[in-house]
Parts: sequence; C-alpha cells; structure tokens
Amino acid sequence: MTDLLKFPLNRRAVLQSAAVGALGITPALRAAVYAAGSDAPEKAEVKIGFIPLTDCASVVMASVLGFDKKYGVKIIPSKEASWAGVRDKLVNGELDFAHVLYGLVYGVHLGTAGPKKDMAVLMSLNNNGQAITLSKALADKGAVDGPSLAKYMAANKREYTFAGTFPTGTHAMWMHYWLAAAGINPLQGAKLITVPPPQMVANMRVGNMDGFCVGEPWNHRAIMDGIGVTANTTQDIWKDHPEKVLGTTADFVKKYPNTTRAVMMAVLEASRWIDASLSNKLKMAETVAEKSYINTGVDAINQRILGRYQNGMGKTWDDPNHMKFFNDGKVNFPYLSDGMWFLTQHKRWGLMKDHPDYLAVAKQVNQIDLYKQAAGALNISIPKDVMRTSKLMDGVVWDGKDPKKYADGFKIKA
Repeated sequence: MTDLLKFPLNRRAVLQSAAVGALGITPALRAAVYAAGSDAPEKAEVKIGFIPLTDCASVVMASVLGFDKKYGVKIIPSKEASWAGVRDKLVNGELDFAHVLYGLVYGVHLGTAGPKKDMAVLMSLNNNGQAITLSKALADKGAVDGPSLAKYMAANKREYTFAGTFPTGTHAMWMHYWLAAAGINPLQGAKLITVPPPQMVANMRVGNMDGFCVGEPWNHRAIMDGIGVTANTTQDIWKDHPEKVLGTTADFVKKYPNTTRAVMMAVLEASRWIDASLSNKLKMAETVAEKSYINTGVDAINQRILGRYQNGMGKTWDDPNHMKFFNDGKVNFPYLSDGMWFLTQHKRWGLMKDHPDYLAVAKQVNQIDLYKQAAGALNISIPKDVMRTSKLMDGVVWDGKDPKKYADGFKIKA
C-alpha cells in the first residue's frame, strides 16, 4: 500500500483506497510480471487523449485511482476539443493513446478520415449509452421519433440539419442508420454536419440543427436545459453496440508493446471497478463531472449511467441496456465483426468507393492477441469467437459473415 501513502488523505486517496479494497488487491499484486525484467513498460509516462463524454470514464479513473501505477506507467489524461484534433494528435504522435471513436480509427487506417496511417484498436471501452436528440421545437410539433419525424419532414418541406461528431465516427453512423430506418435518406432528405460533442447543446439552443447524435451527458443535458428530447437511445438501434475504443497507432504498439499492454490492463481494471457497484458508478460520475474532465453538473451524468432515463416529454423508464464499461468482460473484447460493421456503413454511405477486404482490415486493426494477453493476466474471460451476431432496429442481422452482401443489401444507401 506504499503507493497510496504518497498521497494526502484527500478525495483522490479515498477513491484509490476504495478501488484497492473493492478488487481485493494491492498495487503490487500481479505487477511483477509486467513491471520488471523484459516485460517492463518502455515508457514511464503516456498521454491519453479524451473528449468530454461520460464514456471517457475508464481512462480517467485508471489515472485517478492509481491503477496505472500498478503496471509501471503513469497515465496523463489530455482533454481535447474535437475528434479531428484527437485524430491529428494520434497521427503526429502528440498523443500516445486516445479514448476514441471506433469508426475514426478505421477511417484513418484506410485514409477515409483525413490522413492515412496504420492504426490499432486495443479494446472496446463501452457499449451503449449514446442517443438521438431532436429539438424541442420539432417535438412540440409532433416529431418525437423516427416515424413521426419522417411524416413531419414529408409534410413540411425545408432543409433539415442533423449533427454527428465526426464523418466516419460512431455518432454519424448511428444518425445515418436511424434516419434510414425511418425511411429518411440522410444523403438527400437531410443535411448532415459535424459538431464536437461539448458544443452540441449550444448549437441546438441557437437553432443550428434539428437533431443530433452524441454521447452522454449531452443528450440528458439538452433535456435539463429544455432545448431537446430523446427520440431514441443508441441501444434501441443496436443493443450492446460497440462505441468508444482505446486506440493508438500500429507504430506505437510495435515500438512499445509492454507499455501498451500495461495501459490496457490499467484501463481494464478501471472498467471493472466502474461496473462493480452502484457506489463506484456514482463516485465515477462525481469525478468525471469535474472541470478538468467533462465540466458539467454531476446531475447530468449520474442518472443515465444507472439506466434511469427520461425523454424530456414526461416519459421515464429504467433501461437495463444503459452504458456498460465492463459487464463481466463482455464489453472490452475487440470483436473483428464490430470493426467490420463500421466499414460496411462507410461503404453504404459512399465514404468508400470500393469494398475493402473487410476481414483483413479488421485483423490488421483490432489487436486480438494483445487483448488476450492483458485480459488473461487479469483473469477476465475471453469469448471463444472473434465475431458476434446482432439484430439491429430495422430487423437486419449482422454477423460479419458476408460484409459485402450486407453493405449492398440496404434499400437506402449512397
């Protein structure tokens, strides 16, 4: 426990003590394997970029709770202004890792999201927990979900504007998918713009958009501020969908494999800690709400992370498929089919002219072997299959078996 004694008895120390107690481990336990000899991290300090969103929590808590020190690294969380900024800093080496959009990593790897560079998805950081928000002005006129929005748009012709957070990112793909499932062609019947997550609410307030898709807490914040309503959650679109990942460049993994594994283990431990109890989730909410992280009221965060939802129109419900960070290890495995799905949507919406070799690209990007090493060292169960099967909101099943046929099979596409 010597690491903890270096800190004064402030909230940080109390949180660290809580983490150690909850897991029944000491900071030295298991660290010997990865913090000594040939397995020692090559870098003592790593900079991890994050965007102010609830799902940055496992990266932040890995640092705040001192899980990083157990594995011989120091994580320095770096608050970034936009996903384009995260992309650029990952590519030029200013950031070592990032809490990042799944589709951004794949977009950079294939050169469809700006600069082309070989990239790596190390692990999934969360499932679920994003949403589609429609403006209060639209909701007041009866456009409260996909079908009613389609009906309203057909009867009231004008340019409708919807926002995602990055062209190849998860939110842009959820927004495209949701609109198309309602019969709205997002490429012809609407204008899609890119807005950084923390700026979504302000932009809707001044009338710059009719709807947006973003991670929490900004959907709930729009309800609290009286300017938006939740039309659907992203778990309505795809239950337990992939969302943010821990990403880096392929060069970094090659040059610093031990550092990479040490960081993965620290973030995995933080993920497990968050999902271990209600009180841990509330402590997490208090921490990430702070100015240096998300910079919002804790009440904007602490409801939806517990699955307590309201839609801004009087409906409340408990959603068991809320944001998960660990879920007994089911969240974090970097399924090849998850990465491939984003590629199918990039092809569907014309972000790629030709079909890539979907499986080959996913095998290049998703670091399955490295994940198995990190998870195995922490006794986290690993799924038998690198693919998974899911049915999305329009009834179409995705299993990764025939990505070309899947991408071409949608009625509404580019």
